[in-house]
Parts: sequence; structure tokens; C-alpha cells
Amino acid sequence: MHRFFVPQLYNETMTIEGVDARHISKVLRMQPGAQLQLVSDDGVSALAEITAIDSECVTVHCLEKLAESHEPAVRLILAQGLAKGEKMEFIIQKAVEMGAYSVVPVAMEHSVVRLDGAKAAKKVERWQKIAESAAKQSKRDIIPEVQPVQTMAQMLAANDCATKIIAYECEDKKSLKAALKEAQAKGALTDLLLIIGPEGGISEAELDAARAADAVPVSLGRRILRAETAGLVAISAIFYETGDLGD
Repeated sequence: MHRFFVPQLYNETMTIEGVDARHISKVLRMQPGAQLQLVSDDGVSALAEITAIDSECVTVHCLEKLAESHEPAVRLILAQGLAKGEKMEFIIQKAVEMGAYSVVPVAMEHSVVRLDGAKAAKKVERWQKIAESAAKQSKRDIIPEVQPVQTMAQMLAANDCATKIIAYECEDKKSLKAALKEAQAKGALTDLLLIIGPEGGISEAELDAARAADAVPVSLGRRILRAETAGLVAISAIFYETGDLGD
């Protein structure tokens, strides 16, 4: 069933306008009587039926609120070092599908891509649209935010998650699994900051800054993963360990 986001579920009869209305009428070609799901900004979802439709406005009647949640128990923020080409789009799309709460593009020392000012804002706007599309496709209860491009220092200062993990290719003592077990034992797996480097990896200065902010360096295994692979592997492992990928 198709899912659409609205600011709030305020009445039994509501309207959907703009891009979503055009998508419902012209792309999906839905008709009065068809059902869809609505999700408000606060994560409340409802089953609704279309009562009237045209290319700019779709009127729906809410049938019932839905109690089922599609969100992980762990609020995971992915801090991803800027990757070149279409890799960032791929990372954001898949991270949202998998359950990331938010994505922070981070301009790191070894990032090949350099974004600032209007160029950075335009990129973030495009990435946010990709996140919204992925959220609809994967039936998320929220649209994860793609935050503005930040430096490592800005990102660390702005995120006070209970658990912080940084994937570091030279780490040979602590695995991601071991770090998660320790966090679970402390009851600190309610929210998690996952830091992933760009193609050139994480610099020593960035690693030191992450450690100073209580981030734990971890290994993702004996093989070196690409920038667009590492974060997705880590997210999968985290949600598997916390029971979000099935019992």
C-alpha cells in the first residue's frame, strides 16, 4: 500500500496537494475508493480512502489509525564522510531504507568532494528528496533528515548520542559487535552515532577528535570496504544485533 507524509493528522477528512497529489493521480492513477496510508510528522499513521481526486488535490477520509511501527528501536544517525559522484545519493537512499534516523554529510580531510555555500545547500536539497522518496518506498514512519554539510568538529559538537562509534580501518582490537555488546550492557543503545569516512579514509586528527568526543573506534572486519559500502554494512550489523532485522 502506498504511503504519503502529511504535516499532521488533524481531521477525518483531509487533502493531499502538490507533488504527492500529482503522483497519486498521474503516476499511480489511483481512483476514488482506493486506499493509502498517511503518516504525520510526529510518526502517527492512518489508513485512508480516496473520496475525490484531480491532478492538484486528492481528498481522503481517514478510516483508522494504525498502531504498527516501522521504526527501529535504536535511533541511528549516520555521519558519512563526503563521497564523490553519485555515491552519496546511493548511501543516503539505502541508509534511509534500512532505518537510519538522520544522515549528516561530513566534509573530512580526505574527502575528494568539496562543497560549500550555495553548492552545498543545493546538494542537501537533492539528498533530502532522495531520503523522502526512500522513506515512502520503505514505509518509514518518518522522513529522515539530511542535515547540512558539516565539518567533523561541528558534527561531533552537535550530536550527543549515548553511543558513538567510528569505523576505522586500522583498528585491530575492538570489533563493531564487541562495542555494541558493551553499549547494550550499559543500557546505552537507545541512540547511536555511526561515523564513516570518505574514500580517503579518516585522518589521525579526526580519529583523535572522535575519541575525545567519546566515540569508540571499531573494526568492520578483515577486509577494507568502500566508502559507499562500509556504512551500510555497519547499519545492517547494528540493526541485526539489536533485533531489528528479525528475531
